[in-house]
Amino acid sequence: MKDPILIAGGGIGGLAAAAALAGKGLPSIVLEQSSQLGEIGAGIQIGPNGFHCFDALGIGPQMRETAVFIDALRLMDAQTAEEITRIPLEEDFRKHFGNPYAVVHRAQLHQLLLERCQDSGLVEIRTKHAAIGYSQNGGDVTLQCRDQPDIKGRALIGAEGLRSPIRAQMLADGEPVVSGHTTYRSVIPREVMPEDLRMNAATLWAGPKCHIVHYPLKGGTVFNLVVTYHRDVEEAVSGRPVTHEEVAVGFEHVHPTARAVIEHGRDWKLWVLCDREPVSRWTDGRVALLGDAAHPMLQYFAQGACMAMEDGVALAVALDGADDIEAALKRYQAFRATRTARVQMNSRLIGDYIYHPNDAKAAVRNEVMQAMSPQDWYDQLTWIYRSNGLPPDQGGIAT
Repeated sequence: MKDPILIAGGGIGGLAAAAALAGKGLPSIVLEQSSQLGEIGAGIQIGPNGFHCFDALGIGPQMRETAVFIDALRLMDAQTAEEITRIPLEEDFRKHFGNPYAVVHRAQLHQLLLERCQDSGLVEIRTKHAAIGYSQNGGDVTLQCRDQPDIKGRALIGAEGLRSPIRAQMLADGEPVVSGHTTYRSVIPREVMPEDLRMNAATLWAGPKCHIVHYPLKGGTVFNLVVTYHRDVEEAVSGRPVTHEEVAVGFEHVHPTARAVIEHGRDWKLWVLCDREPVSRWTDGRVALLGDAAHPMLQYFAQGACMAMEDGVALAVALDGADDIEAALKRYQAFRATRTARVQMNSRLIGDYIYHPNDAKAAVRNEVMQAMSPQDWYDQLTWIYRSNGLPPDQGGIAT
Protein backbone atom coordinates (compact mmCIF):
# COMPACT_ATOMS: atom_id res chain seq x y z
CA MET A 1 0.00 0.00 0.00
CA LYS A 2 1.22 3.50 -0.82
CA ASP A 3 2.21 5.89 1.96
CA PRO A 4 -0.80 7.79 3.29
CA ILE A 5 -1.86 11.29 2.44
CA LEU A 6 -2.00 13.49 5.54
CA ILE A 7 -5.11 15.63 6.07
CA ALA A 8 -4.92 18.26 8.78
CA GLY A 9 -8.46 18.95 9.98
CA GLY A 10 -11.36 16.62 10.64
CA GLY A 11 -14.26 18.86 9.66
CA ILE A 12 -16.56 18.44 6.68
CA GLY A 13 -13.82 19.31 4.18
CA GLY A 14 -11.18 17.06 5.70
CA LEU A 15 -13.48 14.06 5.97
CA ALA A 16 -14.85 14.63 2.46
CA ALA A 17 -11.28 14.59 1.14
CA ALA A 18 -10.48 11.41 3.05
CA ALA A 19 -13.66 9.70 1.82
CA ALA A 20 -13.00 10.74 -1.77
CA LEU A 21 -9.40 9.51 -1.61
CA ALA A 22 -10.58 6.20 -0.14
CA GLY A 23 -12.94 5.87 -3.09
CA LYS A 24 -9.87 5.90 -5.33
CA GLY A 25 -8.07 3.37 -3.13
CA LEU A 26 -5.78 6.03 -1.61
CA PRO A 27 -5.10 5.78 2.14
CA SER A 28 -5.05 8.85 4.37
CA ILE A 29 -4.55 9.94 7.96
CA VAL A 30 -6.91 12.62 9.26
CA LEU A 31 -5.40 14.67 12.08
CA GLU A 32 -7.86 16.65 14.20
CA GLN A 33 -6.81 19.08 16.91
CA SER A 34 -9.85 18.46 19.13
CA SER A 35 -10.13 15.53 21.50
CA GLN A 36 -13.12 14.22 19.56
CA LEU A 37 -14.58 14.73 16.11
CA GLY A 38 -17.67 16.88 15.74
CA GLU A 39 -19.20 19.91 14.08
CA ILE A 40 -20.11 23.24 15.71
CA GLY A 41 -23.23 24.97 14.42
CA ALA A 42 -26.64 23.87 13.29
CA GLY A 43 -28.30 23.83 9.88
CA ILE A 44 -26.73 24.27 6.49
CA GLN A 45 -28.28 24.51 3.06
CA ILE A 46 -27.12 22.07 0.39
CA GLY A 47 -27.54 22.91 -3.29
CA PRO A 48 -27.63 20.32 -6.08
CA ASN A 49 -23.85 20.60 -6.46
CA GLY A 50 -23.58 19.29 -2.89
CA PHE A 51 -25.67 16.27 -3.84
CA HIS A 52 -23.43 15.69 -6.86
CA CYS A 53 -20.62 15.42 -4.28
CA PHE A 54 -22.61 13.12 -1.98
CA ASP A 55 -23.09 10.76 -4.91
CA ALA A 56 -19.39 10.85 -5.73
CA LEU A 57 -18.49 10.25 -2.07
CA GLY A 58 -20.84 7.28 -1.80
CA ILE A 59 -23.25 8.79 0.73
CA GLY A 60 -25.97 9.97 -1.66
CA PRO A 61 -28.66 7.50 -0.48
CA GLN A 62 -27.97 8.20 3.19
CA MET A 63 -28.14 11.96 2.66
CA ARG A 64 -31.45 11.65 0.83
CA GLU A 65 -32.82 9.82 3.88
CA THR A 66 -31.41 12.39 6.31
CA ALA A 67 -31.96 15.76 4.65
CA VAL A 68 -35.11 17.88 4.70
CA PHE A 69 -36.27 18.63 1.16
CA ILE A 70 -37.77 22.08 1.22
CA ASP A 71 -40.29 23.31 -1.35
CA ALA A 72 -38.85 26.75 -2.10
CA LEU A 73 -36.32 29.47 -1.44
CA ARG A 74 -38.28 32.57 -0.43
CA LEU A 75 -36.94 36.12 -0.27
CA MET A 76 -39.12 38.45 1.81
CA ASP A 77 -38.98 42.20 2.39
CA ALA A 78 -38.27 42.44 6.11
CA GLN A 79 -39.86 45.87 6.39
CA THR A 80 -43.15 45.20 4.56
CA ALA A 81 -43.46 41.40 5.01
CA GLU A 82 -44.15 41.13 1.26
CA GLU A 83 -42.62 38.36 -0.82
CA ILE A 84 -39.97 39.65 -3.23
CA THR A 85 -39.35 36.40 -5.08
CA ARG A 86 -39.66 32.65 -4.74
CA ILE A 87 -37.54 29.92 -6.32
CA PRO A 88 -39.51 26.64 -6.44
CA LEU A 89 -37.34 23.60 -5.69
CA GLU A 90 -39.57 20.76 -6.75
CA GLU A 91 -39.72 18.65 -9.93
CA ASP A 92 -38.69 21.27 -12.51
CA PHE A 93 -35.76 22.40 -10.36
CA ARG A 94 -34.54 18.84 -9.81
CA LYS A 95 -34.87 18.02 -13.49
CA HIS A 96 -32.90 21.13 -14.51
CA PHE A 97 -30.03 20.59 -12.06
CA GLY A 98 -30.03 16.80 -11.83
CA ASN A 99 -30.33 16.82 -8.04
CA PRO A 100 -32.39 18.41 -5.26
CA TYR A 101 -31.91 21.30 -2.86
CA ALA A 102 -32.13 20.47 0.85
CA VAL A 103 -31.24 21.51 4.37
CA VAL A 104 -29.48 19.35 6.94
CA HIS A 105 -27.93 19.63 10.38
CA ARG A 106 -24.14 19.99 10.15
CA ALA A 107 -23.64 17.22 12.71
CA GLN A 108 -25.69 14.78 10.63
CA LEU A 109 -23.63 15.48 7.51
CA HIS A 110 -20.38 15.21 9.46
CA GLN A 111 -21.44 11.88 10.97
CA LEU A 112 -22.26 10.37 7.57
CA LEU A 113 -18.85 11.42 6.22
CA LEU A 114 -17.16 10.00 9.31
CA GLU A 115 -18.95 6.67 8.93
CA ARG A 116 -17.97 6.54 5.26
CA CYS A 117 -14.32 7.07 6.20
CA GLN A 118 -14.43 4.46 8.96
CA ASP A 119 -16.14 1.88 6.76
CA SER A 120 -13.57 2.31 3.98
CA GLY A 121 -10.71 0.74 5.92
CA LEU A 122 -8.38 3.29 4.31
CA VAL A 123 -8.77 6.25 6.66
CA GLU A 124 -7.01 6.51 10.01
CA ILE A 125 -8.28 9.26 12.31
CA ARG A 126 -6.15 10.74 15.09
CA THR A 127 -7.51 13.30 17.53
CA LYS A 128 -5.48 15.70 19.72
CA HIS A 129 -3.21 16.47 16.76
CA ALA A 130 -3.03 20.22 16.19
CA ALA A 131 -1.02 21.08 13.07
CA ILE A 132 1.62 23.75 13.62
CA GLY A 133 3.80 23.49 10.50
CA TYR A 134 5.36 21.31 7.84
CA SER A 135 8.60 20.53 6.03
CA GLN A 136 9.36 18.58 2.89
CA ASN A 137 12.36 17.15 1.10
CA GLY A 138 10.98 16.44 -2.39
CA GLY A 139 10.18 12.80 -1.67
CA ASP A 140 7.73 13.20 1.17
CA VAL A 141 6.26 15.77 3.53
CA THR A 142 6.41 15.97 7.32
CA LEU A 143 3.66 17.46 9.45
CA GLN A 144 4.54 18.91 12.83
CA CYS A 145 1.80 18.76 15.48
CA ARG A 146 1.76 20.34 18.92
CA ASP A 147 2.99 17.94 21.63
CA GLN A 148 2.97 15.00 19.19
CA PRO A 149 5.63 13.21 17.13
CA ASP A 150 6.16 14.35 13.53
CA ILE A 151 4.19 12.44 10.88
CA LYS A 152 5.35 11.70 7.32
CA GLY A 153 3.20 11.19 4.25
CA ARG A 154 3.09 11.40 0.44
CA ALA A 155 1.27 14.70 0.57
CA LEU A 156 -0.28 17.07 3.10
CA ILE A 157 -3.70 18.69 2.79
CA GLY A 158 -4.41 21.68 5.01
CA ALA A 159 -8.11 21.59 5.86
CA GLU A 160 -7.97 23.26 9.28
CA GLY A 161 -10.29 26.14 8.46
CA LEU A 162 -10.16 29.92 8.46
CA ARG A 163 -6.98 30.26 10.53
CA SER A 164 -5.08 27.35 9.06
CA PRO A 165 -1.48 27.15 10.32
CA ILE A 166 -0.56 25.39 7.09
CA ARG A 167 -1.92 28.32 5.06
CA ALA A 168 -0.07 30.73 7.36
CA GLN A 169 3.24 28.99 6.61
CA MET A 170 2.48 28.68 2.91
CA LEU A 171 1.13 32.15 2.15
CA ALA A 172 1.91 34.31 5.20
CA ASP A 173 -1.13 36.45 4.39
CA GLY A 174 -2.05 37.46 7.92
CA GLU A 175 -5.41 37.57 9.63
CA PRO A 176 -8.75 36.98 7.89
CA VAL A 177 -10.89 39.91 6.76
CA VAL A 178 -13.47 40.74 9.46
CA SER A 179 -16.69 41.66 7.66
CA GLY A 180 -18.30 43.45 10.60
CA HIS A 181 -21.40 41.27 10.15
CA THR A 182 -22.64 39.58 13.33
CA THR A 183 -24.58 36.33 12.95
CA TYR A 184 -26.63 34.82 15.76
CA ARG A 185 -27.79 31.20 15.57
CA SER A 186 -30.45 29.25 17.41
CA VAL A 187 -32.47 26.05 16.99
CA ILE A 188 -36.02 25.85 18.36
CA PRO A 189 -38.68 23.13 18.51
CA ARG A 190 -41.38 23.25 15.84
CA GLU A 191 -44.10 23.95 18.41
CA VAL A 192 -42.26 27.10 19.53
CA MET A 193 -42.05 28.49 15.99
CA PRO A 194 -44.95 30.87 15.17
CA GLU A 195 -47.52 28.81 13.27
CA ASP A 196 -47.59 31.14 10.24
CA LEU A 197 -43.81 30.71 9.83
CA ARG A 198 -43.68 26.91 9.88
CA MET A 199 -43.46 26.67 6.11
CA ASN A 200 -41.37 24.01 4.41
CA ALA A 201 -39.04 26.57 2.86
CA ALA A 202 -35.77 28.35 3.42
CA THR A 203 -37.14 31.81 4.10
CA LEU A 204 -34.95 34.90 4.17
CA TRP A 205 -36.19 38.29 5.37
CA ALA A 206 -33.97 40.99 3.86
CA GLY A 207 -33.75 44.42 5.46
CA PRO A 208 -31.39 47.40 5.78
CA LYS A 209 -28.08 46.11 7.20
CA CYS A 210 -29.78 42.93 8.42
CA HIS A 211 -31.50 39.71 7.49
CA ILE A 212 -33.26 36.77 9.17
CA VAL A 213 -33.29 33.17 7.90
CA HIS A 214 -35.30 30.17 9.07
CA TYR A 215 -35.93 26.65 7.80
CA PRO A 216 -36.89 23.22 9.17
CA LEU A 217 -34.39 20.56 10.26
CA LYS A 218 -34.47 16.97 11.49
CA GLY A 219 -37.63 15.97 9.71
CA GLY A 220 -39.28 19.28 10.49
CA THR A 221 -39.17 18.71 14.26
CA VAL A 222 -37.00 21.81 14.82
CA PHE A 223 -36.32 25.09 13.02
CA ASN A 224 -32.92 26.61 12.37
CA LEU A 225 -32.77 30.37 13.00
CA VAL A 226 -30.03 32.67 11.70
CA VAL A 227 -30.15 36.39 12.45
CA THR A 228 -27.52 38.67 10.89
CA TYR A 229 -26.82 42.35 11.48
CA HIS A 230 -24.05 44.51 10.03
CA ARG A 231 -22.84 46.03 13.31
CA ASP A 232 -19.42 47.11 11.99
CA VAL A 233 -17.61 45.07 14.63
CA GLU A 234 -13.88 44.69 14.22
CA GLU A 235 -13.11 41.57 16.26
CA ALA A 236 -13.74 38.00 15.11
CA VAL A 237 -15.92 35.88 17.41
CA SER A 238 -16.90 32.20 17.04
CA GLY A 239 -19.77 30.55 18.88
CA ARG A 240 -19.98 32.86 21.91
CA PRO A 241 -23.24 32.60 23.92
CA VAL A 242 -25.17 35.90 23.91
CA THR A 243 -28.37 37.22 25.44
CA HIS A 244 -31.69 37.58 23.68
CA GLU A 245 -31.47 41.33 24.27
CA GLU A 246 -28.22 41.58 22.32
CA VAL A 247 -29.67 39.70 19.35
CA ALA A 248 -32.74 41.94 19.18
CA VAL A 249 -30.86 45.25 19.11
CA GLY A 250 -31.32 47.07 15.78
CA PHE A 251 -34.33 45.11 14.52
CA GLU A 252 -36.91 47.68 15.60
CA HIS A 253 -37.51 48.63 11.96
CA VAL A 254 -38.32 45.04 10.96
CA HIS A 255 -41.92 43.93 10.43
CA PRO A 256 -43.43 42.17 13.50
CA THR A 257 -43.93 38.93 11.54
CA ALA A 258 -40.21 38.65 10.88
CA ARG A 259 -39.24 39.98 14.30
CA ALA A 260 -41.25 37.19 15.91
CA VAL A 261 -38.52 34.78 14.82
CA ILE A 262 -36.06 36.59 17.09
CA GLU A 263 -38.55 36.67 19.95
CA HIS A 264 -38.86 32.88 19.92
CA GLY A 265 -35.14 32.08 19.68
CA ARG A 266 -33.29 30.63 22.65
CA ASP A 267 -29.70 29.83 23.61
CA TRP A 268 -28.32 32.17 20.95
CA LYS A 269 -24.67 31.98 19.91
CA LEU A 270 -22.70 34.66 18.08
CA TRP A 271 -20.33 34.47 15.14
CA VAL A 272 -18.64 37.45 13.47
CA LEU A 273 -18.32 36.61 9.79
CA CYS A 274 -14.87 36.58 8.21
CA ASP A 275 -13.41 35.68 4.83
CA ARG A 276 -10.25 36.30 2.82
CA GLU A 277 -9.41 37.70 -0.55
CA PRO A 278 -9.40 35.04 -3.27
CA VAL A 279 -5.96 33.67 -4.13
CA SER A 280 -4.84 31.54 -7.06
CA ARG A 281 -2.03 29.73 -5.22
CA TRP A 282 -3.01 26.91 -2.86
CA THR A 283 0.00 24.60 -3.22
CA ASP A 284 3.60 24.38 -2.09
CA GLY A 285 5.30 21.27 -3.44
CA ARG A 286 3.52 18.33 -1.81
CA VAL A 287 1.26 20.55 0.29
CA ALA A 288 -2.16 21.90 -0.72
CA LEU A 289 -5.05 23.74 0.93
CA LEU A 290 -8.71 22.75 0.96
CA GLY A 291 -12.03 24.24 2.07
CA ASP A 292 -11.94 27.29 4.32
CA ALA A 293 -8.17 27.04 4.55
CA ALA A 294 -8.04 27.75 0.79
CA HIS A 295 -11.09 29.95 0.15
CA PRO A 296 -13.03 31.07 3.23
CA MET A 297 -16.24 32.83 2.19
CA LEU A 298 -19.15 34.67 3.73
CA GLN A 299 -22.30 32.63 4.32
CA TYR A 300 -24.53 34.47 1.84
CA PHE A 301 -24.30 32.01 -1.04
CA ALA A 302 -24.76 29.02 1.32
CA GLN A 303 -21.84 27.28 -0.39
CA GLY A 304 -19.07 26.87 2.18
CA ALA A 305 -19.65 23.17 2.85
CA CYS A 306 -20.42 22.44 -0.81
CA MET A 307 -17.18 24.05 -1.97
CA ALA A 308 -15.18 22.06 0.59
CA MET A 309 -16.77 18.80 -0.57
CA GLU A 310 -16.16 19.70 -4.22
CA ASP A 311 -12.52 20.29 -3.27
CA GLY A 312 -12.32 16.81 -1.77
CA VAL A 313 -13.78 15.18 -4.87
CA ALA A 314 -11.47 17.16 -7.16
CA LEU A 315 -8.42 16.35 -5.02
CA ALA A 316 -9.08 12.63 -5.31
CA VAL A 317 -9.52 12.87 -9.08
CA ALA A 318 -6.24 14.77 -9.41
CA LEU A 319 -4.30 12.30 -7.23
CA ASP A 320 -5.82 9.13 -8.68
CA GLY A 321 -2.99 7.17 -10.29
CA ALA A 322 -0.59 10.11 -9.99
CA ASP A 323 3.13 9.41 -9.59
CA ASP A 324 4.06 13.10 -9.67
CA ILE A 325 2.36 14.42 -6.53
CA GLU A 326 3.39 18.03 -7.02
CA ALA A 327 1.97 18.11 -10.55
CA ALA A 328 -1.23 16.44 -9.34
CA LEU A 329 -1.74 19.05 -6.62
CA LYS A 330 -1.22 21.84 -9.13
CA ARG A 331 -3.83 20.18 -11.32
CA TYR A 332 -6.22 20.13 -8.34
CA GLN A 333 -5.54 23.84 -7.80
CA ALA A 334 -6.25 24.57 -11.45
CA PHE A 335 -9.56 22.65 -11.23
CA ARG A 336 -10.76 24.72 -8.28
CA ALA A 337 -9.22 28.18 -7.88
CA THR A 338 -11.35 30.18 -10.34
CA ARG A 339 -14.65 28.55 -9.37
CA THR A 340 -14.14 29.09 -5.66
CA ALA A 341 -12.97 32.67 -6.19
CA ARG A 342 -16.19 33.34 -8.09
CA VAL A 343 -18.21 31.98 -5.16
CA GLN A 344 -16.20 34.07 -2.67
CA MET A 345 -16.82 37.23 -4.69
CA ASN A 346 -20.51 36.50 -5.22
CA SER A 347 -20.96 35.83 -1.52
CA ARG A 348 -19.82 39.37 -0.75
CA LEU A 349 -21.99 40.88 -3.47
CA ILE A 350 -25.10 39.02 -2.32
CA GLY A 351 -24.64 40.35 1.21
CA ASP A 352 -24.29 43.93 0.05
CA TYR A 353 -26.83 44.11 -2.77
CA ILE A 354 -29.42 41.38 -2.11
CA TYR A 355 -29.66 40.82 1.64
CA HIS A 356 -28.81 44.18 3.22
CA PRO A 357 -29.58 47.15 0.90
CA ASN A 358 -31.81 50.08 1.81
CA ASP A 359 -33.83 52.72 0.00
CA ALA A 360 -33.14 52.97 -3.75
CA LYS A 361 -30.86 49.92 -3.81
CA ALA A 362 -33.55 47.82 -2.18
CA ALA A 363 -36.13 49.13 -4.64
CA VAL A 364 -33.91 48.09 -7.56
CA ARG A 365 -33.44 44.65 -6.03
CA ASN A 366 -37.18 44.22 -5.61
CA GLU A 367 -38.05 45.36 -9.12
CA VAL A 368 -35.44 43.15 -10.79
CA MET A 369 -36.12 40.04 -8.72
CA GLN A 370 -39.91 40.30 -8.85
CA ALA A 371 -39.70 40.20 -12.64
CA MET A 372 -37.73 36.93 -12.68
CA SER A 373 -39.52 33.67 -13.48
CA PRO A 374 -38.47 30.31 -11.99
CA GLN A 375 -36.72 29.48 -15.27
CA ASP A 376 -34.85 32.79 -15.11
CA TRP A 377 -33.56 31.75 -11.70
CA TYR A 378 -32.60 28.30 -12.91
CA ASP A 379 -30.63 29.84 -15.76
CA GLN A 380 -28.90 32.26 -13.39
CA LEU A 381 -27.85 29.44 -11.06
CA THR A 382 -26.83 26.84 -13.64
CA TRP A 383 -23.11 27.65 -13.36
CA ILE A 384 -23.03 26.80 -9.66
CA TYR A 385 -25.70 24.13 -9.14
CA ARG A 386 -25.36 21.95 -12.22
CA SER A 387 -21.58 21.64 -11.88
CA ASN A 388 -19.78 19.29 -9.54
CA GLY A 389 -16.70 21.53 -9.59
CA LEU A 390 -14.64 19.46 -12.02
CA PRO A 391 -13.77 20.24 -15.64
CA PRO A 392 -15.82 18.15 -18.12
CA ASP A 393 -12.74 16.25 -19.27
CA GLN A 394 -12.11 15.15 -15.67
CA GLY A 395 -15.59 13.84 -14.95
CA GLY A 396 -17.19 17.22 -14.47
CA ILE A 397 -20.87 17.83 -15.21
CA ALA A 398 -21.12 20.11 -18.22
CA THR A 399 -23.11 23.31 -17.67
